[in-house]
Amino acid sequence: MAYLSGMIYIVAAFLLFLAGKLAYDFHRRGFNLNAELLERNNLALAIALSGYFLGLTLAVGGALAGTASTLAKGLLSTLGYGLIAIVLLNVSIRLNEWLIFTNFRLEKEIIADRNCGVGLVVAANHVAVGLILYGVISGEGGGLAALLVFWALGQATLILAAKVYDLITPFHLSEVIEQGNVAVGAALAGVLLALGNIIRFAVQGSFVSWSRSLTSFAAVALLGLILLPLVRLAIDKLITTPGHSLTREEMGQQVPNIGAGVLEGSLYWCISFLIGWCF
Repeated sequence: MAYLSGMIYIVAAFLLFLAGKLAYDFHRRGFNLNAELLERNNLALAIALSGYFLGLTLAVGGALAGTASTLAKGLLSTLGYGLIAIVLLNVSIRLNEWLIFTNFRLEKEIIADRNCGVGLVVAANHVAVGLILYGVISGEGGGLAALLVFWALGQATLILAAKVYDLITPFHLSEVIEQGNVAVGAALAGVLLALGNIIRFAVQGSFVSWSRSLTSFAAVALLGLILLPLVRLAIDKLITTPGHSLTREEMGQQVPNIGAGVLEGSLYWCISFLIGWCF
């Protein structure tokens, strides 16, 4: 019986995945996906689409993580919350494109210029939103109202944190990435992944009461966002030699060091887990 119910949930998950793909196609009608991927070999688009599928998997996974007394109730809950997750995923992606990537013309950068740095940032945005949705939807209690409130809080926190990160960097992120700097794109992708992961920790868990849940969210989110750059700076000092830094490797030379950008991004991602597990 367990194997049969598992197969039924697999079919439900596949149907949700298909619905998520149709939602992506609906929002990306400005280009031919097959032509870009199969004829033009557009790596930037492949990276961005891979991130969307990862974010979609996490969002649908939140719906699958719930419990139910019967198979029928569980299936209805999975399909219902799964469709809500798909809608919120695509709404969040659009919001972030308008409010975080305000200086990017994303489709131009990915389709016309095939800018892999932008592809990485877009992919990370998709995954970050998927992480937040997984945390929001996988919890028990609170109903639809709590789901929407904590999704909105998580989304607002992601936008605010990304804006602050852009302000504290010694250069304009959008301008540098738009110029084709994949190293900076990889680092920013890591920041978005880390922020999404910390917010996931903040919103995850069963709903107890509005006061306790909101207080817990605020505490974890605030501490995580403060500690993330501080711990990253400390690790940078341990890895690099005096007079060097990962940021300088990405910006301070004629050919940006993509490896340094990948390493910086991965450090943010790793630190976000440590912070979440500690709090």
